[in-house]
Amino acid sequence: MIQRRTIVTALAAAGTSLAWPLARAQQSGFPDRPVRVVVPFAAGNTLDNALRQVGEVFKANTGQPILVDAKPGGSGIIAAQTVMQAPPDGYTLLLCNTSMFTINPHTFTSLPYDPDKHFKPVSNFLGAAMVMAVHADVPASNVAEFVKWTKANPGKVSFASFTAGNSSHFAGVILNKRAGIDMLHVPFNGTPPAVTALLSGTVNAAFVPMMAVKQHVESGKLKVLAITTPTRSSHMPNLATFREQGYPDMDIFIWAGLAAPAGTPDAIVARLNTEFGKALRSQEIKDKWYPVGFEPLATTPQEFQSFYQAESARWAEAVKISGFKATQ
Repeated sequence: MIQRRTIVTALAAAGTSLAWPLARAQQSGFPDRPVRVVVPFAAGNTLDNALRQVGEVFKANTGQPILVDAKPGGSGIIAAQTVMQAPPDGYTLLLCNTSMFTINPHTFTSLPYDPDKHFKPVSNFLGAAMVMAVHADVPASNVAEFVKWTKANPGKVSFASFTAGNSSHFAGVILNKRAGIDMLHVPFNGTPPAVTALLSGTVNAAFVPMMAVKQHVESGKLKVLAITTPTRSSHMPNLATFREQGYPDMDIFIWAGLAAPAGTPDAIVARLNTEFGKALRSQEIKDKWYPVGFEPLATTPQEFQSFYQAESARWAEAVKISGFKATQ
């Protein structure tokens, strides 16, 4: 299970502060029409599917459906601008991912949105583990052996990410820096093509979601050297963490959260937080998400904001080390 004190620590005071606004929202009958959630990726993405599953529980509890509105492209900027310009009435939300609130602010010279100024946090949504996977022919079974092999082959070892400027990219940047190696970064447009390149041997390694490579590890086509979460996963209990192998800075995972336009009334945010929290804590979602390696993360708005602010400060160092700058 993914462990982050900023996520899992209960905030009793926050629960008390939400009680009165929540009662007001309930009395107003919110929601009395469908809630649109804008997502920064194309339809059919795994996060898109996860949101639709939550939407089914949300509708069962509230009587109102979740309408998924895909606005891919621009490193999430298109989706963010769509929501920040929407009426702040609770009927348009943003499903933001790791890069949008914590990495983009450090990679774009001019970003048309500010996570704190233009949005109001609703809740964290989910987390997923990443692993460092390598082609079966790579002569390493752990991180130390991989580092030794890479140093013996300077300029010849590459790693794939599922996109430039995201957590899978900067995971490699951090490992390069901390291990003193020089892996070449090869970005792809999504996880599937990154995994395909790894399977073909076009790249030697990749930082990708754990469940994207699990079947290939089981078939012997790929190997996994470490998982990026602080503790081991029940899906791969024999896989050691980076922390166990001497790289605590590699505690990295993929996450998504829900945000509303700035100015959305506290009462509406409280109601949304309660309803999404019910869905994320439901056994139905737990049962559907566990096989694909997703962990539901139902938090208070304050916990979500504290979490992404801490993550943003953490990613600032990785971006600075990499020298990476995004282009509009």
